[in-house]
Amino acid sequence: MPSASTKASTPVGAVSPSSSPSPALLAPGRPGYRRMSFALFAAGVATFALLYSTQALLPAVSAEFGVSASAASWTVSAATGALALCVLPLSALSERFGRRTLMTASLVVAVVLGLLVPFAPSLEWLVALRAVQGAALAGLPASAMAYLAEEVRPKALVAAIGLFVAGNSIGGMSGRIVTGWVAQLWGWRAALAAVGLLAVVCALVFRAMLPKARNFTPGSLNPRALAKTVRGHLADPLLLRLYAIGALFMTVFGAVYTVIGYRLVEAPFNLPQGVVGSIFLVYLVGTVSSAAAGKLVSRMGRRGALYLAVTTTTAGLLLSLADSLPAVLLGLVLITAGFFAGHAVASSSVSRTATTGRAQASALYQSAYYLGSSVGGTLGAVAFHSGGWAGTVVLGLLAVLGVVSITLYGTRVARAEHRLVLATARR
Repeated sequence: MPSASTKASTPVGAVSPSSSPSPALLAPGRPGYRRMSFALFAAGVATFALLYSTQALLPAVSAEFGVSASAASWTVSAATGALALCVLPLSALSERFGRRTLMTASLVVAVVLGLLVPFAPSLEWLVALRAVQGAALAGLPASAMAYLAEEVRPKALVAAIGLFVAGNSIGGMSGRIVTGWVAQLWGWRAALAAVGLLAVVCALVFRAMLPKARNFTPGSLNPRALAKTVRGHLADPLLLRLYAIGALFMTVFGAVYTVIGYRLVEAPFNLPQGVVGSIFLVYLVGTVSSAAAGKLVSRMGRRGALYLAVTTTTAGLLLSLADSLPAVLLGLVLITAGFFAGHAVASSSVSRTATTGRAQASALYQSAYYLGSSVGGTLGAVAFHSGGWAGTVVLGLLAVLGVVSITLYGTRVARAEHRLVLATARR
């Protein structure tokens, strides 16, 4: 794919950002950078812990309500789907009221709902509460990306976003481990309550640590201006490719982690709920791979990093087909590493490509990303019901093939543009 700095979606007549970063921008070693990183790391932990709080509990939810895997999977898909639908309008609010304000409000509402979810009297109520919780969380991811793009030096942006994504991986891991063991001891409702309390702590840390925005300029809530900005982003071929890549990577991830619990509690593994929850320790690999995305890009380029992420994910999917627990675990490690690396590269490319309307550009990426999670979770469960784990793997391989096709196309476009520039220079 072309460099993120080409094809920037800057309107005609707009002033390009200065090539020399403002002294007010945060960078490693500067005051406030560590506080900012820790605050957004905590926000990332809370976001994924809440958003996927029911994923490791799906077999227990199915057993209590007497429903299939595909029906129980809606407790995850409803949350991610609602987030995908609401992230764009809430990002517009962040343009008016500020990134910090909206992120705080979103986290507070989501945490309150997280404390109510354990008391859902039926599957329908559980799905409904989870959908509202996902909608509340929608204000956080796109606003966080926009905050980083405005407050962090461009050269440090990939690393800063990688730390936020690393917080996502820690949240996903800790939430699932906590729910697995608590559910085994006291049931799935107590497990959801434990995640809610974890999110309360993260929200307090986030609010206390996040520095005030110094480079944010409030905008107006103008629907026409918003629509024009969105149309501009959707007309940018590079941004469209990045959105599709994020959605396809998340389709793989959503399918695998929605279904893996069902596979591991059944023969030949027959693992207890607590042990199944501990399987999500492999998320630590995602923490490392996403945080290292900046170094990976500097060595291999963005396209090279994406090809490596795709290869790693594919190897993990194929390895997970074996009826051997060590092979399945290694497969999950590779899938997780590939996914988080690919996500960090694609999301940071969006932030660098969009020089105006960054919140909307990030929101569109997040919409595609979480729509991929919702679709992946639902289709993964359907595929598992129809063809077992092999059916879920086939779905993942099709999504990976999509990423490869898009990245190869981006490479061809970049080469064609380079040849055109050379030919023009010779004239």
